[in-house]
Amino acid sequence: MGNKPRRAAIGEMWINCQVCKGDLFRDREVKLNSSGMELMNLAWANESATGLICWSCGYVQLFVNREIRMHRVDK
Repeated sequence: MGNKPRRAAIGEMWINCQVCKGDLFRDREVKLNSSGMELMNLAWANESATGLICWSCGYVQLFVNREIRMHRVDK
């Protein structure tokens, strides 16, 4: 995770923003909370996803795929 823009890929496929078609993102872990787990005070056990936040427009895409890789951008 970081504050610098990076490119993302799953295998050989590069990911682009669904809104603006940009290819630079920052990433963060996102908890996929469920109300049942919240009620039982087990929110910590909920599944996580990788949120890719588009550097250009801010649109957030969620990926549960563990194969997602982030790549530095050399400028």
